[in-house]
Amino acid sequence: MKIDDIEKKLMPMFKKYEEIEYVNSKKVMDAFSFCNVSEACFNASTGYGYGDLGRDTLEQVYSHIFKSEDALVRVQFISGTHAISTALFALLRPGDLLLSITGRPYDTLASVIGIVDNPSSLKAFNIKYEEIELVNNSFDIPKIIDYLKKNKVKVIEIQRSIGYSNRKSISIEMLEEVIKEIRKVDQDVIIMVDNCYCEFVSTKEPIEVGADLCVGSLIKNLGGGIASNGGYIVGRRDLIRLCSERLNVAGEAKEVGPSLGFNKSLFQGLYMAPSVVTASIKTGILAAFILEEMGYEVNPKWNEDKVDIVTSIIFNDKDILIKFVQGVQSGSAIDSSSLPIPAPMPGYDDDIIMASGSFTQGSSIELSCDGPLREPYIAYLQGSLTYQYGKIGVLRAIENIKKI
Repeated sequence: MKIDDIEKKLMPMFKKYEEIEYVNSKKVMDAFSFCNVSEACFNASTGYGYGDLGRDTLEQVYSHIFKSEDALVRVQFISGTHAISTALFALLRPGDLLLSITGRPYDTLASVIGIVDNPSSLKAFNIKYEEIELVNNSFDIPKIIDYLKKNKVKVIEIQRSIGYSNRKSISIEMLEEVIKEIRKVDQDVIIMVDNCYCEFVSTKEPIEVGADLCVGSLIKNLGGGIASNGGYIVGRRDLIRLCSERLNVAGEAKEVGPSLGFNKSLFQGLYMAPSVVTASIKTGILAAFILEEMGYEVNPKWNEDKVDIVTSIIFNDKDILIKFVQGVQSGSAIDSSSLPIPAPMPGYDDDIIMASGSFTQGSSIELSCDGPLREPYIAYLQGSLTYQYGKIGVLRAIENIKKI
């Protein structure tokens, strides 16, 4: 099938996510207006960062968009994992219990929690950890409720996106259902959602359906490909205070932390985010359709509802995985002549192959593709600042595996 014919077939799905883009664009515009974002917000602060108008206004904008009591949005977060780690160490104390209800978290959290032994982990501070697996890609609600009745859990962690697993991502509707059931038996447990890769894919965010805290990265969806670093935490004011004291220093919390001239890029990235997220989704839909036609198992399928910007492809072949990732690199803007090879990476047990020809190192909202070298050899494709650039990269990757 010719690419023009494929795109005509995909047009109803494209249109659906363009309508969601409009809703989220209006949400951003309303927040900018309500919070009175001005050119003065682009001024830089240094040193302690006292009285940083732009930083404080940006956090008000995030609170307005997420419908949260408060927000912590800082370039001092180096990654989504750093933001999640900060939140966990802020909320948990020795003897407390952390429960994941989406099974094993993303690989880089293993050392944070203590699944992989580490002297700086939560486990090293006598914080206990348990996990409950999903069943048929859904929450095991009976098991969760039974566990909560028998144990005093301090924090429940929910990872919406798939990480390097082979499950479905967690929709906002599924999240709302499980939170309602949890609240029937425990009003006090803190529900924290890892929202990485999911922002602006639907018209609601986790705080709106009852989560206490929501965490993510700015070199994914909300940075719009413009933010060069940073992360965010939104939610209850008292919990944000704890997180800001963990990131900065007790007693000073959100009042310190210089923006260092990054305010403009964080505002501009957020402004562009609904459009960039939609381009990423459309790129994923195109890739899913072509690869399904080629006989590969794809998650989500091209005509399934999207929860995040990630499309996973099961190759069941190490060489095809490597070739596909190398093809994505050849279709990238930066370092297109580089040839990715599998290699060890900090925080991962397996060698990782990664294509990320991006303007920001490790940016997942720009076209990228990666995967661990372990069976069944899954590639995780995400991002693209525009659909047209994503289309070019996907077609080059597909041509590369046809050569095998």
